[in-house]
Amino acid sequence: MISRDDELVAFIDGLSPRARLMGLDLGTKTIGLALSDVERRIATPLETIKRVKFTPDVGRIKDLVARYEVGGLVFGLPLNMDGTEGPRSQATRAFVRNMKPLLPLPVLFWDERMSTMVVTRTLLDADTSRAKRADAVDKMAAAYILQGALDRYERIAADAEDAADEAALRSGLDLDTPPEGGSLDD
Repeated sequence: MISRDDELVAFIDGLSPRARLMGLDLGTKTIGLALSDVERRIATPLETIKRVKFTPDVGRIKDLVARYEVGGLVFGLPLNMDGTEGPRSQATRAFVRNMKPLLPLPVLFWDERMSTMVVTRTLLDADTSRAKRADAVDKMAAAYILQGALDRYERIAADAEDAADEAALRSGLDLDTPPEGGSLDD
């Protein structure tokens, strides 16, 4: 079985260079959108779509994908607190399944548990008014989801680099191998 980390690495490594990622927080009334930079390091809130019907909702996403040269989509997957999938997860998967023929981009599902709560708490701590919170929470939750995937990818890459450096260091310090042109007895 492929691990979540392997899935993430395959997803991002399969993108064309400088293609952005779009994060999506799919709700029943709105869709929060976020966008990565071309180096895929920073997620920024983009906009919140007020859901109307499936076709115009996907049409708006398609327009933004084309405008910002998006190469892949990161959908927040609303898992239950115990990690299982419930009706909201199934609805998200159904949305993506129906969207695929209209917008054939690679899709990654990313655990979105607690994202809205974290963003709401951050906005409350910043003393944001209720009206401004309502306008910002969905696109900020999408950015939080996307940033989580980007950060995890960076950590995996850094760990791989550290392991390669350690292996190179170990091979260079192999005490059982005599120095070139001599022996250990010299």
